[in-house]
Amino acid sequence: MEQNTLPETVRLEYNTQKRHLQIPEYGRNVQKMIEYVKSIPDREERNRQAQAVVNVMETINPQVHLQENYKQKLWDHMFIIADFDLDVDSPYPKPEPEQLKTAPMEIPIRKKPVKAAHYGRNIENIIDLIAQKEDGEEKNAMIRSIAVYMRQQYLIWNKDTVSDETIFQDIEKLSDGRIKVPEDMHLSKIGSDHNFSRPGMNPGRMKGNQRQKMNLRQKNNRK
Repeated sequence: MEQNTLPETVRLEYNTQKRHLQIPEYGRNVQKMIEYVKSIPDREERNRQAQAVVNVMETINPQVHLQENYKQKLWDHMFIIADFDLDVDSPYPKPEPEQLKTAPMEIPIRKKPVKAAHYGRNIENIIDLIAQKEDGEEKNAMIRSIAVYMRQQYLIWNKDTVSDETIFQDIEKLSDGRIKVPEDMHLSKIGSDHNFSRPGMNPGRMKGNQRQKMNLRQKNNRK
């Protein structure tokens, strides 16, 4: 009677133990193909197999067609995956390793510090545009609209109530005095059904103390 023998223990190979993928979107199989191409001794056969690998890479990464000179991009990617250690006749100039280490060009962006974080930079940019308008009904309408929006933002992030004068002073301050709010301007009263809650806060899921604060705010608005 034959004795059953247990199979030898299978050793699992984890990705962390494998060679790092230079360009992950092509996958490990393409990297193995390129390693095989590097091992081919015959140059003519090596060139032929390199072209075949480029064709596979084009199939795997079809979005490369959206780039200019995509054929050259594919060959460049193959050399990068090969750690630039691939002796084949490329139809394009071979990339140099130093090109990967070049720091991206810094885009000069002038940014002033935000004067009022609860309003944000966009509000300041809008106020700057309004300040450039000529005085008149159109400019006053724009001032009123931005004031209403600023009051809403103020109530979300700061207090339960805020006066029109506070919002108007903020507008003049953020405009560096270039905007003068008309003395007879008044904002419409906030209705009792308005709910100013912070982003991500769902009134239906509020805890008891949060709901009590909201109810108290609504009562104060009715007065």
